[in-house]
Parts: sequence; C-alpha cells; structure tokens
Amino acid sequence: MTALTILTAAHRPRPPALDRLNDTAEVRWTEASGLAEALPGADVLLMWDFFSPALVDAFTAADRLQWIHAASAGVDSLMFPALRESGVRVTNARGVFDRPIAEFVLAFMLGFAKDVPGSLELQAERTWQWRETENLAGSRALVVGTGSIGRETARLLTALGVEVRGAGSHARSGDPDFGDVLDSAELPRLVGDIDWLIDIAPLTPATTGLIDAEVLAALPPHARLINVGRGATVVTDDLVAALHSGEIAGAGIDVVDTEPLPPEHPLWSCPNLMITAHMSGDTHGWTDRLAEQFMANWDRWLAGEPLLSPVDVEKGYAAG
Repeated sequence: MTALTILTAAHRPRPPALDRLNDTAEVRWTEASGLAEALPGADVLLMWDFFSPALVDAFTAADRLQWIHAASAGVDSLMFPALRESGVRVTNARGVFDRPIAEFVLAFMLGFAKDVPGSLELQAERTWQWRETENLAGSRALVVGTGSIGRETARLLTALGVEVRGAGSHARSGDPDFGDVLDSAELPRLVGDIDWLIDIAPLTPATTGLIDAEVLAALPPHARLINVGRGATVVTDDLVAALHSGEIAGAGIDVVDTEPLPPEHPLWSCPNLMITAHMSGDTHGWTDRLAEQFMANWDRWLAGEPLLSPVDVEKGYAAG
C-alpha cells in the first residue's frame, strides 16, 4: 500500500474529501515538528500546511519519496537545492485560486478608483462630502506574472475596459491573453505610462526584489501598485519610502516579506496603503476545493496516469 504523509498544522481544517485516502493509503498526519519521523517510507507528501519550511530540514529523511503536492499556487518554500536535484515530482494547486485572486485585485483597484478608504473615513466622521472618482475603463494595467492567476486577472480587467499588458520571465508575442508579453527584467522602462502595476509573480531568484526603488520611481505619480503574489518580490523599504514621499499614489498589498506583519512595522503607518492578511485566494469552500483537486490527482497517481499541474522545479513555478 502507498504511504502518504500529510504535513498539516493545528489550525488547518481537514476536509472530508481527504477521508477517502484511508481506503488506498497508509496515511500519516503530522505537524512540522514530526515531519522527519513521518517521511521514511513515504511515497507521497501532501503539503497541506503549504507555507511551512519544515521540509528543508526534514528532506534527508525522505528515502522513498516520489511525489510532493503543494496545496498552494506558490511553491517557493519547496525550491531548495536538494529537492530540485532529487527527481521528486512536484505539483501545485494551479487553478484553484485564479478567480478569487483576480476578484481581489479588482477589489483593490475599485477601492482606490472609487476612494473607498476616504468614504469610510468621512463616514466615521459623520461628514457628507461630495467628490468625483476615477474610471477603471480606459486605464492601463501591467500584470507581472503571466501564469493562470495573471491570465484570469487579465481577462477580468479586459472585460471591464482596462487596457492590460503582461510581463513575464521572457518576452514573446502572440499570447492569447496578453498579446505581446514583455520581459519583466526590464520593468523600469515598461511602467512609465501605466496606472496599475499588478504583481502576481512567483517568488524565484529572478523575481526577488523585482519591484524596487528604480521601478517605483519609473511609475507615473498617479500609479498604484497591487501585490497579490509574494511579499519578497517587492523591496519593502523602497515601497515605504515611495508612499511617504508621494512618488506613487498608493498600494494595495495582500502579501508582505514578513508574515504576519508585526504591529510595529512601518508599513502600517504608510499613507494611501491598503493591507490585507494574505487572504486574496481564500473564499468560502477553498479548502474543500484544494482537497478535491488533490484527490483527482491522487486517483491519477494510483492509476499510473500523468499528474495534473506539474511544477517545473528548475523555473520554480507550474509548467504550462
């Protein structure tokens, strides 16, 4: 019988869909502290606690591991040298979060365009103050990260009349959702005429610190940054400086480079900033959808069929 280790955490729910695993596998549930003891003899590892870095230290105990599934879109916590070189297959939760995150991007954009923070402040003050707001239609957005989440975001924004361009790991033409995809390594020369810089890039060596002081300075003063990818793709100190100086008009960030964000962190006091707690993909029923996706792949594994949502471990993100 196949041995399956599931890395979880005390606060992670266990959806009923996973109960069926008991019929076809020796299932070992463990938290991070027990992962090294639960890996010997395991064929499969389900990273249900997908942010945990525990596998880095425990990986030497994986003497039979063939497949790791991350119940997340990002797989940066798994991209360490020993795993890359091991030949272990990796899959992720590609597709589960696409629409929810695209809607969250839109929520940030509408919040700024329609001055929702300002309205809430006036409401708290019991002040009736008429203002004009901005149109989204006709504005220009650059989506950094052209995977499935970026594509769903592009489709949603295009339907609302936003002019959308894409930037990825390499330039190419003829893309069905973006047309010409630009090279994200050249961001400083690409952002001078946009209204929205939308960061959905996976965290890789190439994207770490991608949006820095140079990129922020190249943005028009009225532009806003939206980050729903990974916090470390933005240089936080540079963003804090740009917001305080008024170099950009605002930012909406669902991810930061230190999570949870400490109460004393300078981001909390930045002007024109909306912060949420890494929740853009987590709509009602999301854990059930993750479990159902894994079970579909589990059935393929047992049948010897190709796995869905394979990750290219050299690139550090889902292939295709």
